[in-house]
Amino acid sequence: MSTTRIVCIRHGESTFNAVHQATGRDPGHIDAPLSERGRRQVAAARGSLRDIPFELVVTSPLTRALQTTAGLFADHPAKPQVLVEVLHRECQESSCDVGRAASLLAREFPDFRVDHLPETWWYAEGEVGPEGWHVEPRPLFEARVEGFRDFLRARPERTIAVVGHCTFFYHLTGRWLENCEALEIDLDSPSRASARA
Repeated sequence: MSTTRIVCIRHGESTFNAVHQATGRDPGHIDAPLSERGRRQVAAARGSLRDIPFELVVTSPLTRALQTTAGLFADHPAKPQVLVEVLHRECQESSCDVGRAASLLAREFPDFRVDHLPETWWYAEGEVGPEGWHVEPRPLFEARVEGFRDFLRARPERTIAVVGHCTFFYHLTGRWLENCEALEIDLDSPSRASARA
């Protein structure tokens, strides 16, 4: 059994989530931010995480994840280190999964260190799909999931929060998470979540 406690936390509702749920259509929200409801979800979830002594928070560089991380952990009593990591960005299938340049994120989120990211850190290869963005091939996505699992196993910290995305977490844990839902996982049982946080 893994000796590292890992809690996966899906971001709050994004503007993409809100429109897509209402219409079933992709609204073309590149790197969608949190909706007002999403901001309220983050505020409501903050208290349930305060007693966990996180040493590290690993967040995706997509805006909705950065906003969720800031809302959940800016004043966390354990003062965890925050690491922006691209391995667990969302599977790029929709407009909201297309990122923005690292230099733009650095200006918009000065409290996060992103200077280790390439300027274009999302999938941007091959032909653009009919909707106007690149769709990440499934084998590349699956390799990222395995790479992230290895990344977490190699970390020295004993208590880690991972702020990320629905489809990625499903492939990592075997569970679809609701917005701002937290789930503790056991890396030695990669297809099953071990317990709720």
